[in-house]
Amino acid sequence: MALPNLLLIALFTYRPLLSNIYYSTLDWTLGSVDATVVGWGNYVEFFHSGDAGSVLGTTAVFTVATVGGAMVLGLLVAVALNQQIPGRTLARSAVFAPYVLSGVGVGMVWLFIFDPVYGVLSWVLRGVGLASPQWINDPALALVMVILVFVWKNLGYCAIVYLAGLQSLPHDVMEAATLDGAGPLRRFYFVVLPLLSPTTFFLLITSTLSSLQAFDIIKIMTPTGNGTGTLIFEAYLQAFGAYNRAGYSAAISVVLFVLLLIMTGLQLRFVERKVHYA
Repeated sequence: MALPNLLLIALFTYRPLLSNIYYSTLDWTLGSVDATVVGWGNYVEFFHSGDAGSVLGTTAVFTVATVGGAMVLGLLVAVALNQQIPGRTLARSAVFAPYVLSGVGVGMVWLFIFDPVYGVLSWVLRGVGLASPQWINDPALALVMVILVFVWKNLGYCAIVYLAGLQSLPHDVMEAATLDGAGPLRRFYFVVLPLLSPTTFFLLITSTLSSLQAFDIIKIMTPTGNGTGTLIFEAYLQAFGAYNRAGYSAAISVVLFVLLLIMTGLQLRFVERKVHYA
């Protein structure tokens, strides 16, 4: 019964993966019928190039900021939405809605908001006598811009998952902590957070994988990668930008795959030790 699914996975997941690893050993221009085998040449060129440090650093900053921001804010929002307040169902829907929206549409809307000349944000800043930062032209601000938008889009996902975790907490444990004199902050830190560790562990893995593969928002808001050149976006630029270097792009993709594999393995090896499942 599992054989058809296994065949589909082998055909559409593992076969492209192995093909990409093979392409990474070629000096191949996209569209060309000829290619030269260079072995590890593309990997050596990438790690010895001046762009490797910048790309890996940008990827690290983007991943840490988006994962940490979405999880921390998502937990705070989940705690607020878990209260018995009027309109909480509508609030939950509003918080989760950005996550299901198209990344292209989200990027275009926020690009208009951040526009230093015609954007809504610049209009608000001019209203209080301040000049709008050059979000798009300044590489450092461009990275901050896409981080803010990515966190905003994925905040609802973390909030809903945390909310499900909060609603599944055992009431007897919470009542016992209250009877023992633990205040709201102590209950949250010493009881709620440890009980939410499986949820946090799940979100840490899924959010990290999602951030390392983020593409659509970065492509729409910074088409040339001005300060936002993560690994996956650099692979795109090398293959489909001005270079058409498909083999070199495949090597960068393999580096990203190995990084994803290492990150997931480290999380399973070390982070899971601190997870309380019972």
